[in-house]
Amino acid sequence: MTFPAIKSNWRQLFLFFFVVAWLLPALACNYPGFADKTHAVQSTGTPAASSSTPSPNLTQNPGPVFPSAGVTPTAGPGSLNFNYTAQSGDTLAAVARRFKVETTQISSPNPLPETGFLSPGQPLSIPTNLEINQTTKAILPDSEVIFSPTASDFDISGFIASQGGFLSTYSENVYGQDLSSAEIIHRVAQESSINPRLLLAFLEFRSGWVSGQLRNPEDLKSPLGFNVPGYPGLYQELVMAATHLNIGYYGWRTGRFDFFKYTDGRTGPINPWLNPGSVAVQNLFAKFYKPQAWLDALYSEDNFVDLYRKYFGDPWSRAADVEPLFLPGMAQPPLELPFAPGERWSLTGGPHASWNSTNPRGALDFAPVTGEPACSISRAWVTASGNGVIARSENSVVAIDLDGDGNEQTGWVIVYLHIADAGRIPAGQQVKTGDPIGHPSCDRGQSTGTNVHITRKYNGEWLEADGPLPFILSGWQAKADKLNYQGSLIKGNQVVTASPIGSGSSIIVR
Repeated sequence: MTFPAIKSNWRQLFLFFFVVAWLLPALACNYPGFADKTHAVQSTGTPAASSSTPSPNLTQNPGPVFPSAGVTPTAGPGSLNFNYTAQSGDTLAAVARRFKVETTQISSPNPLPETGFLSPGQPLSIPTNLEINQTTKAILPDSEVIFSPTASDFDISGFIASQGGFLSTYSENVYGQDLSSAEIIHRVAQESSINPRLLLAFLEFRSGWVSGQLRNPEDLKSPLGFNVPGYPGLYQELVMAATHLNIGYYGWRTGRFDFFKYTDGRTGPINPWLNPGSVAVQNLFAKFYKPQAWLDALYSEDNFVDLYRKYFGDPWSRAADVEPLFLPGMAQPPLELPFAPGERWSLTGGPHASWNSTNPRGALDFAPVTGEPACSISRAWVTASGNGVIARSENSVVAIDLDGDGNEQTGWVIVYLHIADAGRIPAGQQVKTGDPIGHPSCDRGQSTGTNVHITRKYNGEWLEADGPLPFILSGWQAKADKLNYQGSLIKGNQVVTASPIGSGSSIIVR
């Protein structure tokens, strides 16, 4: 279900187990271990870390932390309550986890929903159970970090060409396909749902490739500086960058990401007033810098945000046109199970990661009950769960854009994985609920049997299956278990329990 498949030779296994430990709390990783450098690849405005750099006094970096939040992070344990203003996408449970309190301890002059989103701007009063010792400012709005509506009109190829740097001449073979630099950026942005502007800005900050030229032939192997043996080149390194961005973004969105780990092994706390997008960027930079150099790279003169504004203008102005990304009271549109009425399928995977282990548990797996050999291309059809247009059909993926504009960055999008090439519906085609879109298979990712993996995005953000916008198919609502791939679908008093071997309790009929 995840990417890329882990090879069986001993070196890949070693790298795999290394990253499982290193990327916690992500449970498991789909990429090899990332070798951090102790200093940055030098480029204009990019400070290098020094082995003798002391830990920064982060409290000296002034607030407020989030421009639209109006926060006052001045209280400490035993003093008055914190004042917090809810941000788009906040839930009561996530805010409670960030501030290390129980949900029942949080109060507001307005009603607080136990489930669903809080109203952006809603004032909260939170007990001071948390020592606030970091007041770093927000870096980027959420919509500039994920593949959101702000990226819908961004011309990746045109921007790269306009800069005339080494990147404009770069190409690379990615899994048997020759891709230009623009195609590489777009593929990582689309598959990981990370904003291409952010990927380009980080590449420029680390290597200078966007506006400058190649400085050292060795940089071809590791343009960002991850230096993972066996995973050279721009594509693999951008995938790793997207992975760390997603760890920070979704970990903070759900309140389950507590601290950064810097390149020297030290850890640092996260300001609980920050937005997920800012935490995502902070987490990525922590993989390359020691604490003081990290602070310099993000907040001192000639910092990353300055570079970002230089190339792309004011991110907060763009965000104001599309945010808040989520509104209280919103609900998923009606969706159907991804197969024809009357057919018997098995729920082989309960809620698990949408694209890789750094995403929220937003996906479900279904396998046709046809008696066909394992990992064959099934004669059964995967069908459209809703009306829309095929925004993407390639590399065993089909994405249906439900708002019909053909952009994965906007509105509701349903993503299907393991769709075989033969018979797969082409991009651009209009579909109605129940129309066939392709055959389930084992193509791409780690799959032990023919199935379809189905998940959702809204405005470019991956959604939890059992979260504030629950995954509901034909009236069946997803319920997560403590472990990935377990869980169930519930409809009234009926329960279908996930089983990787297709036991009787996992059978579901639309």
